[in-house]
Amino acid sequence: MPIRRVPLNQKAIQKSNIARNQSSFRCDNTYMPFLFRRPMAKVCLLAVFLAGSIALAQQTLTVAKLVDFIKSSIQQKNPDKDVALFLVRVKLSDKLSPSVVEDLQNAGAGPRTVAALEALVTQSATLGAAPPKMTVTVPQATGPREPLEAEKKQALEEAREFALTYVKTLPDFLCMQVTRRSVDPHFQVGSEGSWSPEDRLIEKLTFFDHKENYELMQHNDNAMVGKSWEKLGGSISRGEWATLLGEIFEPASETDFKWLRWGTLRSQLTHVYQYRVEQQYSQETIDYQNEQKITAGFHGLIYIQKGTNVVLRITVIPDIPASFPVQDVNQTVDYDYQQISGQTFLLPLRSQVQMRDGHIASLNEIEWRQYRKYSADTSITFDTADDAPLSDDKTKEQATPKP
Repeated sequence: MPIRRVPLNQKAIQKSNIARNQSSFRCDNTYMPFLFRRPMAKVCLLAVFLAGSIALAQQTLTVAKLVDFIKSSIQQKNPDKDVALFLVRVKLSDKLSPSVVEDLQNAGAGPRTVAALEALVTQSATLGAAPPKMTVTVPQATGPREPLEAEKKQALEEAREFALTYVKTLPDFLCMQVTRRSVDPHFQVGSEGSWSPEDRLIEKLTFFDHKENYELMQHNDNAMVGKSWEKLGGSISRGEWATLLGEIFEPASETDFKWLRWGTLRSQLTHVYQYRVEQQYSQETIDYQNEQKITAGFHGLIYIQKGTNVVLRITVIPDIPASFPVQDVNQTVDYDYQQISGQTFLLPLRSQVQMRDGHIASLNEIEWRQYRKYSADTSITFDTADDAPLSDDKTKEQATPKP
């Protein structure tokens, strides 16, 4: 099955209006288009996959994932024939026992689904049993004492106020955006991945009047001034750093927050909160090849700096059904203090996006640097040699010292 090209609206990208929720984004790639939409920004996560019939490829699932999928299908009242059709394309990584099929039948699985499951019992008979569930060890608490409920509430409410007004408080600025794209063609679930660099893009980001504009400057070591990035294909990221904060803290999202622990980022002590947005309140739309689309709930962690109560890091993990082709999507966005014309602002530092289809995974690492004050009358140049990855002390969580 050929992979569909998605037409791209360049003007809409260049004129994306974050403040008025008017951004529009499309992907152009000869491989697999995968669109991760937010209400005011579009994050296009395209893996660099081999051409071919990805959508119809056999999918490998654990028995635990299979059971989750069947239970979810029963709950959502998905047609029996559609579930059975999906199961025909499933390959199991461990042994499915007849007792599990019986339990699923008692839970409401339809006759065609049960027949397909029985076929998987036969196909997986020579495999090993499912591994036992891992015991998660909760790390010993470090740092100051757990804050009182009043302090937790204050930190969260002040972070909400910061998040909902974040874009409006930003200055007009210019900066350099560096994107490194990598692929792991033999990704092992649960591993950190063995990434092979694909390419590197350097762009000039202009943020003026709450609007973004991107100009491609360099692709690998080749100057690309005056050329458009969309002709390069592959994945690209636009605007998520500005809109993600608002979506999580927007009251309509009904986000559930829970204080988890203390953390340390870039030498700053932070409250670490767990959060979850349920599917019925979510605006996270994931579009695969313009043929399958879901709205997924999502969860993750938020790091809120103690005292100032501003957000320094957000992680995002969409709750994707097991039947969807793309799995293991996760994103981390970091913010750090930057100087512009003698004033200090909290601006994007780094974003990392990872996703997987089958055994092939892709990784995008985006960094922002060399912030300057915007001026229409001044010619700004950037040192494109300043593209080395950020050091661990900027990106890794540090141990929180005991009081």
